[in-house]
Amino acid sequence: MGSRMTPDTDTQDTFVTTINVDSRTYDVTLAVEHDGIEHVGRLWFTDTEWAEDEGVRDHGVFPGRSPNDVVSAVRALSESDLRLRYRRAVADRRKYYGLRKITEDVLGDIRHLNKVATSMRAGLLQLDEAAEEIAQTERRLHEMISQLRHFAGVATA
Repeated sequence: MGSRMTPDTDTQDTFVTTINVDSRTYDVTLAVEHDGIEHVGRLWFTDTEWAEDEGVRDHGVFPGRSPNDVVSAVRALSESDLRLRYRRAVADRRKYYGLRKITEDVLGDIRHLNKVATSMRAGLLQLDEAAEEIAQTERRLHEMISQLRHFAGVATA
């Protein structure tokens, strides 16, 4: 899988390993983003046998000065540590995950919109380039907002 940077949220996803828990196999992925002060990583666990699995996120975080620092900290965890984190993630799983996910996506796009506007005002982006990026971001936001009603009040297992 490797690493990738997503332009909308500046999140770097890195495949870490695969673990076995209760006769099931889970891919462990690390999502790293910069929170304005430091890089912060969170683990995601997805069932390898279930293609539609949205995964479950561990609520613990891994801070670091760089994405590589965060990845190194996670790679130092034992399989036993990862299983414990998986169990915690399942125990703490949100009830309305779909709504939470779309809310996080909306907030991510709002942050992206702010970064583009700030960069434009600072002269780091050309006006026409920034205007197109702002228009695309606004379209994505409108699409997500129109889908909120489908997620509100719908609990996920």
